Amino acid sequence: MQERNKFMDDMQIEEVSRAMKAMSHPLRLKILCVLGEREISVQDIFERVGSTTQSNISQHLALMREKGVLRSRRDANRIYYRLSDVRMLEVLTHIRDSFAGF
Repeated sequence: MQERNKFMDDMQIEEVSRAMKAMSHPLRLKILCVLGEREISVQDIFERVGSTTQSNISQHLALMREKGVLRSRRDANRIYYRLSDVRMLEVLTHIRDSFAGF
């Protein structure tokens, strides 16, 4: 008989894995740090992140939205993004603190 994981079921493991993969890219982590608890337009994210194109930022934002990490809304011709769950900031803070100095 196979022992079941008591921490997460298989579906939760898949969801968490997809979200973590979506956040694992350096540019995506930077975007998440820029967002914090705020809702920010794509243009403002682009200006704060720098070092890439707005098209590249948009592609990374879309991927994170598809994986459930971000939510978006349109207001006229602007698209705004925010974290789907601000508790992700706690996870990012814990990861930063755990790996600081490596």
